[in-house]
Amino acid sequence: MTTYYLTPWNYRRMRSHRPVGFNGGRRLPLDVQSDGEEYVITAPVPGFKAEDLQIEILDDVLTLRGEIESDEVEKRGGYLLREIHHGSFSRSLRLPEATDASKAEAKVEDGLLKVRIPKSEEARPKEIKVKAK
Repeated sequence: MTTYYLTPWNYRRMRSHRPVGFNGGRRLPLDVQSDGEEYVITAPVPGFKAEDLQIEILDDVLTLRGEIESDEVEKRGGYLLREIHHGSFSRSLRLPEATDASKAEAKVEDGLLKVRIPKSEEARPKEIKVKAK
């Protein structure tokens, strides 16, 4: 016998919208934009400094890693509510087209990591002019 539960909540979708993943198996949310020239990947990394983050591109796979240490207050305890996450994350993403990793740039500003990866010349759109006879 199979039991079905009717609920107005889509738990699978709710799980995918949990806060940024630190040590809890949650995933770092990403925005990925593409135009003819480059990819722009944006990720929220509140509290992280540039030296806390590692970015690697290998075979068109972008990997973002970061680690932030907990502070002394955490070690003393006494929390009534604890929602600020500390720890590490890792997220990999396969880019759909060839990239030029040697020209990639990344910066952290106002808690957002922004990575710009130019597409390789072969992957960029080419315009072909039509000739009339």
